[in-house]
Amino acid sequence: MTLQQTIARAVEAVTPDLIELRRDLHAFPELSWQEERTTDIVAAWMDKLGLSPQRFEGTGLSVDIGPVGGPIVALRADLDALPILDTTQDPWRSKNPGVAHACGHDVHVSALVGAASALVEADREVGLPQRVRLIFQPAEEVMPGGALRLLSDGVLAGVSRIFALHCDPSLDVGRVGIREGAITGASDQIHVVLNGRGGHTSRPHLTEDLTFALGSLITQLPAVLSRRFDPRAGASLVWGQVSAGNAANVIPAVGELKGTLRMLDAAAWHDAEHLVRGIIADIVEPFGVGVDLTYVRGVPPVVNDFGVTQKLRQAVTAALGADGIATTAQSLGGEDFAWYVETLPGTMARLGTRTPGGATYDLHQGNLRVDERAIAVGALVLANAAVV
Repeated sequence: MTLQQTIARAVEAVTPDLIELRRDLHAFPELSWQEERTTDIVAAWMDKLGLSPQRFEGTGLSVDIGPVGGPIVALRADLDALPILDTTQDPWRSKNPGVAHACGHDVHVSALVGAASALVEADREVGLPQRVRLIFQPAEEVMPGGALRLLSDGVLAGVSRIFALHCDPSLDVGRVGIREGAITGASDQIHVVLNGRGGHTSRPHLTEDLTFALGSLITQLPAVLSRRFDPRAGASLVWGQVSAGNAANVIPAVGELKGTLRMLDAAAWHDAEHLVRGIIADIVEPFGVGVDLTYVRGVPPVVNDFGVTQKLRQAVTAALGADGIATTAQSLGGEDFAWYVETLPGTMARLGTRTPGGATYDLHQGNLRVDERAIAVGALVLANAAVV
């Protein structure tokens, strides 16, 4: 029996357990840096497989499989959930109010556990061609992301390339979206607080009209950025939270804006904070208000290495056949897998989770539902990627 056949048989055998694992993780989601139960469950699976997981400080773990010596291939999944209300009616919907696996990380974890099971079986029966490191990473959903801490702890020591999958509810189950080059965007968070003398709306000349200044900033900052960034950078500033005042006839003394600045180009991203700070100062200066900007530098784009992406194509073909490969566009969504591929060659692909002919959901929404057949697909693809 070939290595690929052994992997396929092992994944098929463990799939019912992987579905139960995913449902359990979905029912008890944990926020970033709080994934204690999730880490314990993954560690128990690794122990059951006869492996020796190494826990990170706090949450998350890594584990190696296969022969010692030579370059290591890494596979990564993320553990954390989002502060979102689960609005599904599935029996395994979240039991933690206001927390939900609305980005599919429960699928990522279950697929990587399945890959671990298959790789252990393949190593025992056939022998793996190289050592494989599984990384169960905490805190992908916060900026700048848990990947940075793991990198500082040396998680990629000895690793030559790295693979990851991310759920895509717009792609049918059984298909994997592949792209060379950038597949996600850079993403930063902006929090602006304006302050000034408040007062009565009948006497704006005796105040710093903070609300008017806030409105100018809301519209002018995105507009000016569109003329200061190279259009090919694809920069997009979108405000998600605006707050100021609580009465129609009172000019408030404090107001704030929160939003995200995203872009497709890594070079532009490196200059973004300096540019934003200067433009904000210029916009609010005529109003005489004070400004406090908190700029959280998030993540660069995930740029998929050409050679590693070709290996992933081979893995998907081996696991699913040529029809399993789909093309996919670059997204402005941020993903801290970018920090790994800034360090060494790697690639991330999109894992289809939509039931063919069924509803299309969106990530980061409380009604997200996935076709659970995607778990086995992900396990097959990851395990095959480790041995190509």
